[in-house]
Amino acid sequence: MTESSDSTTTKLDLGFDPDELRAKYRAERDKRLRDDGNEQYVQVNGKFAHFVDDPYVEPGFSREPLTDEVEVVVIGGGFGGLLAAARLREAGVKDVRLIEKGGDFGGTWYWNRYPGAQCDIESYIYLPLLEELGYLPREKYSFAPEILNHSRAIGEKYDLYEKACFQTEVTGMRWDEESLRWEISTNRGDRMKARFVCMSNGPLNRPKLPAIEGIESFEGHIFHTSRWDYAYTGGDCTGNLTGLEGKRVGIIGTGATAVQCVPHLAQSAEQLYVFQRTPSSIDVRGNKPTDSAWAESLESGWQDHRMQNFNTLVSGGITEEDLVNDGWTDIIGNLITIARSRPKGESLTMEEMGARMELADFQKMEQIRSRVDDLVENPATAEALKPYYRQFCKRPCFHDDYLPSFNRPNVKLVDTQGRGVESITEKGVVVDGEEYEIDCLILATGFEVGTSYNRRAGYEIIGREGQTLSDKWANGMRTFHGFQSNGFPNCYFMGVTQGGFTANFPHLLNEQSVHIAYMVSHGLNNNVHIMEATREAEDQWVDTIKQMAIFSKSFLENCTPGYYNNEGKPGQGNSLIGGQYGGGPVAFFKILRDWREEGSLQGLNFE
Repeated sequence: MTESSDSTTTKLDLGFDPDELRAKYRAERDKRLRDDGNEQYVQVNGKFAHFVDDPYVEPGFSREPLTDEVEVVVIGGGFGGLLAAARLREAGVKDVRLIEKGGDFGGTWYWNRYPGAQCDIESYIYLPLLEELGYLPREKYSFAPEILNHSRAIGEKYDLYEKACFQTEVTGMRWDEESLRWEISTNRGDRMKARFVCMSNGPLNRPKLPAIEGIESFEGHIFHTSRWDYAYTGGDCTGNLTGLEGKRVGIIGTGATAVQCVPHLAQSAEQLYVFQRTPSSIDVRGNKPTDSAWAESLESGWQDHRMQNFNTLVSGGITEEDLVNDGWTDIIGNLITIARSRPKGESLTMEEMGARMELADFQKMEQIRSRVDDLVENPATAEALKPYYRQFCKRPCFHDDYLPSFNRPNVKLVDTQGRGVESITEKGVVVDGEEYEIDCLILATGFEVGTSYNRRAGYEIIGREGQTLSDKWANGMRTFHGFQSNGFPNCYFMGVTQGGFTANFPHLLNEQSVHIAYMVSHGLNNNVHIMEATREAEDQWVDTIKQMAIFSKSFLENCTPGYYNNEGKPGQGNSLIGGQYGGGPVAFFKILRDWREEGSLQGLNFE
């Protein structure tokens, strides 16, 4: 960055033309905008109903229905549910029951066992409760089996297995005004009651299918990555997919899941077709074993300190050191440093800061695109694999083997130019009128995010005076601090419900768990039968969400479509980021801490 003789003008020697990149980004976004938005995906049912079945349990499970009462029911056995139950136990709440659809704890790590499955946030901050369990992951980025085992270890540590209901799906929740309890119905015939309910259904739990013409006509083998069919592919989560020898395989999707499993498919299939609508941003992974000397040097409180350090950096804050020092903090650190560079004494307006941030983003993405050229031999394939959008329009990916997979003679990238697959026939996949015949079709199409909360949960929640949550939230979520909604007492929401979204999602879940445990223990210790958000507090928080949304609105509108921005419609529906607190997770966590420290539980009604 050099200043010209005209002090009002700054000449940027960037090596690219920002205006050309803006035009390119707009053109690539516009290619992918669709009128149907989230309706381009359909619910998993009919021929594909088995995609939501559990392949990891023996069939024929049954048990006697439960009609008992517990103090707290936690719905969901993933990281959120485990953290909520653990923090409740630490707060002295003993009578806790978890209800989980799967056959064990683990959540997304119970279901996702595809080859190469691995966390893309450093394991030392991603895996919860490491200090409490006295455990350190084996590598900087843990693979799925280790994460699943850690989930089970949390269940053992906090004695959560005793009352857990596995292989059980909630089918309904209704508030009973007479008993002041929630009545919970399940597919096992349960009619249990709970004084408090904590909803930790997870944002990424219900597989979604693309509504591609003819998808039900395909006569070959087909499965979703969240229910990987090792009986067909052979091998396990480490690869060695011997069952694909001699097979022609197609995979639809090039997001985080495909990035991890494509290298294994490439090694085993006779022919692999990767059908791409939008390329992912692929940066260096750089995994390595845990250093024993470093592990021995850790002091009490190290994980929380490390989580806070990471969260500050990826939220645009400044710290004296970068403890995690990975692709995430490198991305943000570079953006912030360049965006804040200015002549001494010069102050920047928000617009000027945003402009510099955009240029820094352009530079980072130029680096990402340059890496594609370095690793992919075929120029046309390399060009198609280059992402043309802002860095955080989609979740960044980090992998060292994905891009080189396209140098193999048996791997072909089928780029759909942003339009997606045209149709599916009995024998294969059609793009631009050309049919690619395959034996096996793998859907790496992710999970429902932008659909309604109740559809993702799989059941209706009926509050006071028969009001349903789907009716109340028909025009958008309405909560107080993301946790409670007026008319639904003693019911707490976790996840992406008007909170402070962060790249390290378990950090948010932990902060939410501490907050919920504080409220529930207050209610139990003070004989409070009802704790409910006031309408005024709810209105104020919704107004805050709307006011703060301006900080991300323009960014999301200009992004290429995806689940971060509600498939290109950030002002509608339930985008992952669009409905969150716009001030960021650091500020949001402080709001929660200050509220607890104030002590009056302002904004709640007590009965």
